[in-house]
Amino acid sequence: MASDYLDRIYLGDCEQVLKEVPDNSVDLIFTSPPYADQRRSTYGGVKPSEYVDWFMPKAAQFQRVLKPTGTFVLNIKERVVNGERHTYVIELILKMRQEGWLWTEEFMWHKKNSYPGKWPNRFRDSWERLLQFNLQRKFNMYQETVMVPVGDWAKNRLGNLSETDKTRDESKVGSGFGKNISNWLGRDKVYPTNVIHMATECSNRNHSAAFPEQLPEWFIRLFTLEDDVVLDPFVGSGTTAVVAKIMKRRFIGIDSNEEYFELAKDRLKAVQVPLFQLAEPSEDYDLGESGTE
Repeated sequence: MASDYLDRIYLGDCEQVLKEVPDNSVDLIFTSPPYADQRRSTYGGVKPSEYVDWFMPKAAQFQRVLKPTGTFVLNIKERVVNGERHTYVIELILKMRQEGWLWTEEFMWHKKNSYPGKWPNRFRDSWERLLQFNLQRKFNMYQETVMVPVGDWAKNRLGNLSETDKTRDESKVGSGFGKNISNWLGRDKVYPTNVIHMATECSNRNHSAAFPEQLPEWFIRLFTLEDDVVLDPFVGSGTTAVVAKIMKRRFIGIDSNEEYFELAKDRLKAVQVPLFQLAEPSEDYDLGESGTE
């Protein structure tokens, strides 16, 4: 299969650009699309009531290009409308399931450096969703790559094991779950939880909603190997593509904003990895022809 579409940044609407990408060719889609009514100055904004209809044709292309063993991670968060959280994210999840996606997991990105704030009926947002979708129940996942230090709790807890700790202790509520604490003896690393603690991007690289490089890095480690293909259809300033390139993955980045397209190209050129190409703007991928609605 020809691979000249890889390791490129494209200017245009991902729904149109992805029509040129072969079926079943992407291992991981990691992206953060414009949230409802957000980034109006750069992406025009999408009304919450119209968000699902706007997103689903794009999701159809994601579904086509993603390998059966691949994963789609969607960074998104509800906004407040008329004093309450809008339901467009929930509606999107339900619609995705109707179209054949499996809503496999939900991660929470805890923003460690959120500054204080208060509103009459709520507090400062300090987290965002990362929704994991798959096409089948068996998919590629490399859990050992994101293991974390066992932590100080092990010193006391594992040093004073009871007889119960040395066997499978069934849950007292009859859930069928159980644990054997002694399984962690001698281990210096354990599997993480689905809560990811990372600071936000402090220098936003002239983008209105940049996320930290560590965020796509974590998911690229978890769901891909070297030479696998990573797609970010709303690549913005290019963070996902930059991280993928550094990690020796192939990548595709797409954005409808020309300023961010140029910024992403500049960032990628500074990453010294061989065998790398950039797509220049063309009539097929022109901002005016196929910009985000």
